[in-house]
Amino acid sequence: MTTIDYQVQEGVGYVWLNRPSVLNAYNVAMRDELYQVLSAVKEDEEVAVLVLRGRGRAFCAGADLTEFGTAPSQAIARQVRWQRDIWGSFLELGKPVVCAIHGYCIGSGLEMALLCDLRLATADAVFAMPEAQLGMIPAAGGTQTLPRTLGLSASLELLLTGRRIDAQEALATGLVGRVFPTRDEMDAEVEMLARYLASISVAASAAKRAVREGADLPLKAAFGSVDGVDPNYDPRVDWSGLSGLPDGQVSGFDLLPFKHAFGATCSVP
Repeated sequence: MTTIDYQVQEGVGYVWLNRPSVLNAYNVAMRDELYQVLSAVKEDEEVAVLVLRGRGRAFCAGADLTEFGTAPSQAIARQVRWQRDIWGSFLELGKPVVCAIHGYCIGSGLEMALLCDLRLATADAVFAMPEAQLGMIPAAGGTQTLPRTLGLSASLELLLTGRRIDAQEALATGLVGRVFPTRDEMDAEVEMLARYLASISVAASAAKRAVREGADLPLKAAFGSVDGVDPNYDPRVDWSGLSGLPDGQVSGFDLLPFKHAFGATCSVP
């Protein structure tokens, strides 16, 4: 692989975005290689936790616009996207995913981070969704994942203005869970966290599944969903139960189930 580095050590899968000369801009080769890695992680019973990082000076500066955003039509762009459904692969991964962010986390980079379960950052991290300024909308579900993390008002402010925020603001809004002065300090914490999650892999995967499946249900139905989680289940998420809500009920947030809303808004690769 040329754009992704992947290693497995003691139950933890480590993925590095590896285009440091262009701040790990997301391109077609990275899409294809990341898809292969996520597919392998999903099926590998030896991998209990995934850690996602970037090589060099940034996590990911967004999509490589020399390759993306130039499709001749939205229909073709959607068809290409589903040839390598990276974002769906993140959603369907039943194992905890930790994202370690430093430097730029922009556009597709931020969308990738939002699909992870735990996000840690260094003090120099910078976050933004600049797509609207380029005449497009986020291509990887950011219109759905950002509101589910920050809430509607704060998300619209970032999506419509493209404003950049620093690590401290990201921490205050809940975009990241912790901020560290240096990469070394963050990396040390990531190592401890990943090994801890690997040591409780069955419980961690079951908790993730309960949260993900219950988040789009009315509270009473969500309680029933949690009660039905087998603590010994195979940690691969089954989204089939999200095709509709029981007894014709409507979500209290008046939103489509997450995966359905996500797919409805992702029209480019």
